[in-house]
Amino acid sequence: MLKVKLFAFIVLGVISTSCKDDENALKNLFSIENPTIKPILKLEESIDLVLQNKENKTIDSVVYYINEVKIGSVKGNEKLPFALSNQKLGNQTIKALVYFEGQNIDITSGFSIYASAEPKVLNYKIINTYPHDINAYTQGFEFYNGVLLEGTGQYKESTLRKTDYKTGKVTEQIKLEDKYFGEGITVLKDKIYQLTWQEKTGFVYDAKTFKLEKTFPYEMEGWGITNDGEKLYMSDGSEKIYILNPETLKVEDYINVYTNGAKIEAVNELEWVNGKIWANVYQKDAIAIINPKNGSIEAIINLSELKTKVTKHAEIDVLNGIAYNPATKTYFVTGKNWDKVFEITVE
Repeated sequence: MLKVKLFAFIVLGVISTSCKDDENALKNLFSIENPTIKPILKLEESIDLVLQNKENKTIDSVVYYINEVKIGSVKGNEKLPFALSNQKLGNQTIKALVYFEGQNIDITSGFSIYASAEPKVLNYKIINTYPHDINAYTQGFEFYNGVLLEGTGQYKESTLRKTDYKTGKVTEQIKLEDKYFGEGITVLKDKIYQLTWQEKTGFVYDAKTFKLEKTFPYEMEGWGITNDGEKLYMSDGSEKIYILNPETLKVEDYINVYTNGAKIEAVNELEWVNGKIWANVYQKDAIAIINPKNGSIEAIINLSELKTKVTKHAEIDVLNGIAYNPATKTYFVTGKNWDKVFEITVE
């Protein structure tokens, strides 16, 4: 019986290998590559989807998909033009499902879409400097009804706090359980949303009372969070910014953050300002201004000089913290374990 089973196993293995070889041979009959499909493309460009038919097979039809979304079909091997203007930035996968001579096979290819234009470099001016808790490992920073809210990190030290920004005095504070590493915060419709780093748990508080109303899970790491008045936008340390429904707290969509020349990873603390996402990038003392519709970085602000203006000590870390004050139309920025907050204007 053992010999019979071994024989059957060997035969099945041969059949499986043979089928795979046959499939690969069929795939090699066609390819999607052509001069319009360059490795890197821009949103204003378009591509032509048409097969290279190496052995002049009779093609009945081709169905095309980009990122598993059907974009069209053609009879025979007609050309299908496709504009990229509505695509996300980032890596794109093309799949062609080819029907030919009573058979069908799918083949794939790919390319990347980068932002169309080089980011502008914006200038800033410091108009005020305020004290800040040097022990606050700043993760989230946001104004609510004139009060500066701050979320801080580190295990056993994470908090949510209200601060008098002019004096730096903490007027109210909640300490998170020791098992949580606090991350970004945002306020939407009188609710504070606070993330944690690797615990995959978020908190929702009443913004007026600081009362915890509920917790919610998520699948990725938690880094930064902001909102546009309707939806939540969440970063996880990659190039992605996820768009969440504030009621279900489920991911509904996402954007990828790119310049005209690179993917930008480690997107961190977020702030929504006049229809754009302002973001810290971890380990970079700068702010990126992001188009929330497609993820392109439209401008950057180099704030590296600010770190030279704060007290040096063993625990000092990078710039992290952007709070727009709509009352003054100015921006408040700080860093992890910085002893100062800088109020700036941006040109």
